[in-house]
Amino acid sequence: MDKEQLKKLAKDPGFISGIYNYCDRWCERCPLTSRCMNYALNKDEFDSQESKDITNQAFWDNLHGIFQVTLEMVKESAEEMGIDLNAIDHEEFAEQQEMVHKIVKDQPHAKAAFAYADMVDKWFDSNEDLLKNKAEELLMLARAEIPGVRLDKDALKIQDYLEIVRWYQHQIHVKICRAASGMIRGELEHVEYFPEDANGSAKVAIIGIERSIAAWGGLLDQFPDQDNPILDVLVALKKLLRQVDAAFPDARAFIRPGFDARKIN
Repeated sequence: MDKEQLKKLAKDPGFISGIYNYCDRWCERCPLTSRCMNYALNKDEFDSQESKDITNQAFWDNLHGIFQVTLEMVKESAEEMGIDLNAIDHEEFAEQQEMVHKIVKDQPHAKAAFAYADMVDKWFDSNEDLLKNKAEELLMLARAEIPGVRLDKDALKIQDYLEIVRWYQHQIHVKICRAASGMIRGELEHVEYFPEDANGSAKVAIIGIERSIAAWGGLLDQFPDQDNPILDVLVALKKLLRQVDAAFPDARAFIRPGFDARKIN
């Protein structure tokens, strides 16, 4: 895709501007992919099996092409706004980024999110046999054809809960760090956009936490013998949720383009 094609795509009125900035990247479960330019771009550029394979040269060629076109457009926009990119002190910028990164890593909610991701790995590692045995149990009962019992529903529920937990496991930490970074940069650089963008990222993290809480609750129903470890995870998630709400009190009010309806007075 060249620069002119990308510009044409960006002007398509069917796309919701910025919808991809505050989503959870779970395109397979998103009802708004037809309104997302990022989804359309990836679908066009990575439509073949080779272009989707990270180990294939076609993947990296397509990705490099997108980066090149994007860089050209960034340079054009900077020139139009009178910004000289060559005048930026890259060493100073890198030092500031490193400072921000260190501050973010020390935030209680960032540490808690990282610890939660580790808890998830440990639970899955220690319960591999449990999940396997549950699958075999459901399969055996299904073969028994017990009247009035829908075991396929239980199997699908478990699969759904596990997929949700895994999807948001690391994303929560990433979004929290991005939100914290935006708030800090807003204070350092006095740019109004950063705190607003930070609230958007924090809202995505909050949604991920709440969906994860619901999924773990569902797993607790399916695996009552796992009450102690799962309750530990739920306690950690609810504590993390309180921390994020306290750190970003305006996050829940953030209107995500396409996903959140604006209130009409």
